[in-house]
Amino acid sequence: MCAAFSEGILSVDAILYWNEVATEADRTTHTTGAPSEAGAQGPAGSSRALAIVHLAMHDAYFGINSGYEPYLGKKDLPPVPSGADAVAAIAAAAHATLSALYPQQKAFFDARHAAAGLVAGKPDTDGHTFGRKVAAKILARRQNDPGLSDDGYAASVAPGRHRQDPDNPGQGFYAPFYGARSSCFAVTVRHHLDNIPQPGGPEYTQALRQVRTKGIQPQLIGTLPATLVTSHPPRTPAETSIGFFWGYDGAKGLGTPPRLYNEIVRQVAVAQGNSLARNARLFAVVNAAMGDAGILAWNDKYFYEVWRPVLGIREHDSSSGPTGVGGDTLSSDADPGWLPLGAQKTNNVGQKNFTPNFPAYPSGHATFGAAVFQSVRQFYNQGKYGPDHLADNLELVSEEMNGSSVDNTGTVRPRRVRSFPGGLWQMIEENGRSRVFLGVHWLFDAFAVDEAGEIDLTRNIGGVRLGLDIANDIATNGLHAAKAAGPATA
Repeated sequence: MCAAFSEGILSVDAILYWNEVATEADRTTHTTGAPSEAGAQGPAGSSRALAIVHLAMHDAYFGINSGYEPYLGKKDLPPVPSGADAVAAIAAAAHATLSALYPQQKAFFDARHAAAGLVAGKPDTDGHTFGRKVAAKILARRQNDPGLSDDGYAASVAPGRHRQDPDNPGQGFYAPFYGARSSCFAVTVRHHLDNIPQPGGPEYTQALRQVRTKGIQPQLIGTLPATLVTSHPPRTPAETSIGFFWGYDGAKGLGTPPRLYNEIVRQVAVAQGNSLARNARLFAVVNAAMGDAGILAWNDKYFYEVWRPVLGIREHDSSSGPTGVGGDTLSSDADPGWLPLGAQKTNNVGQKNFTPNFPAYPSGHATFGAAVFQSVRQFYNQGKYGPDHLADNLELVSEEMNGSSVDNTGTVRPRRVRSFPGGLWQMIEENGRSRVFLGVHWLFDAFAVDEAGEIDLTRNIGGVRLGLDIANDIATNGLHAAKAAGPATA
């Protein structure tokens, strides 16, 4: 996976070309922090933007060619000029949506559009006009989406409820109204998770003890009680590497998790020898699923408002926190000085690592990853659940550990090449667990587990379950704007 836009992309098909342009836009806006692109900031905003771009390209292609019904439906598409070229339409649809979503990068999109025209060999006015009209239709459909602002939101001070990271005060709250007020892209129902295992119960206590040892800052490991370390061993170097691999917490030069997931899907698509038509469908399905993952995960996040481990461990005792009551014996499961390894401030030397500024449950990473990789598994008929062979012979390098990215102290992380013998299913599980290793999530934010510690998908708990439900819904019902579920609230 590349660290910046690849000049060699001109040799691949139009969907892969514009997919890389779109993910480069995500990387750039999270490096520059362009204020006019605030609607595409963060994981929910970037998943929305990528869904819009890929659905526009999908309809630009299938409006001209047969194979799948357009997302908007034939009757809602603009008329198709006779002889319109699908590649020109894809380019125009991508360029128009990207320019609207990332206006400060228009010069970059203009340059890539010009280069795409040179590769195609000749301009096609009819195809270009059709693609622009499709883009306008898709953009119009999403024009009333809520913003990501926290204006009007007030956090609860009750135990168990999300508040700001005490190690990064003043961080605010990300997208508290986005999930509930957004219409979905493709899912036919608004999938909704059950509540977490409750504090005081064995499953919650197990999750707390796990993240307390697995997610702690390295310099604080010596503060862990010996009895806890015996039953819950601290994080290993391999687990630290897994936490870093899946990070992409909006760090400078990296972008967000939706960028990473698209890069992995590109490699799978190339390995599978996809045609242009199959790529148009695959990337539309993947990014529509990810757009819905952003909506439904954020709906549940602010529905339940579950606190992060940095609060849950520091304030586990009833004497702690804003509503604490008098007590003289601190619970053995509480540590007022505990801090996580944290979401990484990669390439931001001197800045603190952090806990993300939105509630824990469900994990956005787990929801996005399951929605994406299960969509790919469904596309290639890999069965409902379990190991697959879609990652065979693939070697993946995360830009978190590419031999040039640096941690927040300025130390270059080594390059590490990964393989996944269990395929995309292994990625789904590992991506979910990875957030525990950074100390920013509880295990149940990703999934419930049985007594042996294996994923229990029979329970409606965690981002993996939510992401799987999203992917399976779209695989069953297809991409139809008219069937997409509406907002939960006005």
